[in-house]
Amino acid sequence: MKRSVWLVLLLAFALIVAACGGDDDSTTTAADGGDTATTAAEGGDDGGGDAVTQRSLRIVVVSHGQASDPFWSVAANGVSDAGDDMGVTVEYQSPGTFDMVEMSQIIDAAVASQPDGLVVSIPDAAALGDSIRAAVAAGIPVISMNSGSDAFADLGVLVHVGQTEYEAGLIAGQRFAAEGVGSAICINQEVGNTALDDRCQGFEDGLGVDVNVIPVDLADPTGTQETVAGALQANPVEGILTLGPTGAAPTLAALTENGLLGSVKFATFDMSPDVLNAIVDGDKLFAIDQAQYLQGYLPIVLLTKYAETGALPLGSVDRVILTGPQIVTADVAADVISYSEQGLR
Repeated sequence: MKRSVWLVLLLAFALIVAACGGDDDSTTTAADGGDTATTAAEGGDDGGGDAVTQRSLRIVVVSHGQASDPFWSVAANGVSDAGDDMGVTVEYQSPGTFDMVEMSQIIDAAVASQPDGLVVSIPDAAALGDSIRAAVAAGIPVISMNSGSDAFADLGVLVHVGQTEYEAGLIAGQRFAAEGVGSAICINQEVGNTALDDRCQGFEDGLGVDVNVIPVDLADPTGTQETVAGALQANPVEGILTLGPTGAAPTLAALTENGLLGSVKFATFDMSPDVLNAIVDGDKLFAIDQAQYLQGYLPIVLLTKYAETGALPLGSVDRVILTGPQIVTADVAADVISYSEQGLR
């Protein structure tokens, strides 16, 4: 798996180098401050090296996560940086909340605007399938990222960039079992998102015992803390897995408030500076990193080169280019903090 990740990184580097050159005038970067951001690459001669060759390509990214979310802000950074590096216009769009009806409408509008490429997350293939198939039928090259590794191929999507979620949860469960954990809960901030549901199922199977899934609202950290605290009081457990920073921070607060920090084994999917500091301090076992920056970055690179060459790297026989899972433990967390603070991890 590590070899796959490094191959992806080397590919991205090679494509970036190939894309650079020329003396075109610079363009601008703008965002409207909402859930849609448009970026055109910045070129020009600032004395720092060759300008980026500008391309008349526009790529739209539609995800189920808002750019203001700690996790998705990193993915959006990847989209923006790739647009700059490739010299293409990119637009990041999302619903205001986890809303599949609104997301399908955003995809439909993107298709109607006739972009040169479309990137989508697929948290619910049944809800989004018709909109994605319509994009493919319109001749728009589509790549999926983050969610949808088990569904993208049936929708006509070219390739998926992300991690396989069940297997990532399975690894988490196996690590908890190795720590001697015999009971656990899984904190799910988006019940109905098949990727998160798969994580909890994999966690249960890896641990080898029944795991209760505790649904929480990612937009309500105080309510999440109270829900987790109530679950621990009603049914004490030896381990907790959260599925992202929006669930991890309130859970850490609940453990601290109830004097359980250190006695209950705790780990999370995805990272933030707070998550990494908790790992360094010994308050979390590990984080499972899926490298969401690359999930935003690589599809832009791939679609740019696909427009120019008609070729795509497939990553593997199942056409999934793996960016994770990568396990971040205390021995490496301190080194990763600076990347997280820069919005790269």
